[in-house]
Formats: sequence, C-alpha cells, structure tokens
Amino acid sequence: MIGPRAGVIASMNTSGMKKRLLALMFSAAMLTAGSVASAAADRVVDLTMDALDLKADVQRGAALYSEQCAGCHGREAQGAGQHDVPALASQRRAYVIRQLAAFSERDRIATQMHRVVSREAVSQPQSWADLALYLNKLPPPKGVHTGDGKYLSLGEASYEQFCSSCHEEDARGDDDGFVPSLRNQHYRYLVKEMRNLAAGHRFNVDEDLARSFRNLQANEMDGLADYLSRMQGPVRDRAPEE
Repeated sequence: MIGPRAGVIASMNTSGMKKRLLALMFSAAMLTAGSVASAAADRVVDLTMDALDLKADVQRGAALYSEQCAGCHGREAQGAGQHDVPALASQRRAYVIRQLAAFSERDRIATQMHRVVSREAVSQPQSWADLALYLNKLPPPKGVHTGDGKYLSLGEASYEQFCSSCHEEDARGDDDGFVPSLRNQHYRYLVKEMRNLAAGHRFNVDEDLARSFRNLQANEMDGLADYLSRMQGPVRDRAPEE
C-alpha cells in the first residue's frame, strides 16, 4: 500500500512529469511551426519564380480583376483609404505576384485575401501573372488619402534615413520589382501596415525591417505614412520578357 507521504510524492512526481511533457510538446510544436513557416516561405519563392516565368495575358488579368478583386479594391484598383484597403494600380509586377503567393501559402496573414486566393480562378501562378501585369499597367490612382501634414518633415527625414536605400529616393521600389513601390498609397493603409510590421504580424518580411519599425515612434510612423501618401505619379516597370 502507498502511505499518505508516498501518495503526495507520487502526485508531485506525476505533476512534474506532466509539466515536463507539456514543455517538451510545446518545444516540439515551436520547432514544427518554424519548419512549417520555413517550408511555406520556400514555396512562396518557388511559386513566385514560376509565375514570373509565365507569359502573362493582360486581358485575362483585366477580366480576373473585374470578377475577383474590384469589389474590394475598386474598379480602377484605387483602393479605399477610409477602409484601409490598399491601392494596387501601378504596383510592381513581381511584388504583386509575391504577395499573392504569400497569401496562398499563408505566409502573410489576411483572412479576406486567403478566401480570394483559395478560389479556383485565382489559385494558380498563371492567374497571378495575369493580374500583376494588368495592375502594373494601370495608371496611378487619383484621390489618394493623405495625413494631416503635422509630422510631414519628420516623415521625410525618417524616409531618407530608413527607407530610401531599398525603396529608392522617389519610393518607386527596386527595378527587379520585389521591393514594392510605396508611392500612390493611402495614408491609413500605410500606417496600419507599419504597425503590423512592428508587431510582427507580417511573416514575409525581413527581420531587420520589422526591427526598424519597432524602433519608430508613433509620430514618426504617422509622418512617414503621410510623406509617402503624397508621393504620387507613375512607376516604371520592366516589360515582361516575351
């Protein structure tokens, strides 16, 4: 028979074993999550390159956009500043494709976009290539929402210090297209995404970028978004190879 003291010790040992087992299970889950995230990121790269190798059809892209995207992003891909919906017109082709691949692989979080890319018509690299070419050829949106100008000079200084080396001095993005254009974008959407980056809610970005945003004060983010929202005009992109 087990006496009272032995029973307490056995109970303590059982409890300790359970805690140890739970800790091991948690560690294993974290390692698995890291592996899954890494695998998803690898698939995003592969899918992006596959899509860029395809011959895109701008007319099919226009039809796809009208059917699948215009309801949220607007008939001319101008977005909706008051609802934090981004403008897509004139965005870089490679960047659009990469984001669609990221949404498809859950490497970027956005529930509505997950629903969109799960539809058969928008689930394949060919569709992403077609959509991206159509969007890139659209003229930049008109009537982009801007901030109140209060921290505009602070935003300009922040952009020159933290952003211009990658996004170029006029925020057009890089010539390969994987670094997005930040021009022609709504103020509120820019603020929201900066906060998401700082909070670690964007998985498909470089950690150094996320760290930079964590070091920014709220007024610096506001000023930066305001400054960018006022940078408007067309973005030149490389023509897709035939």
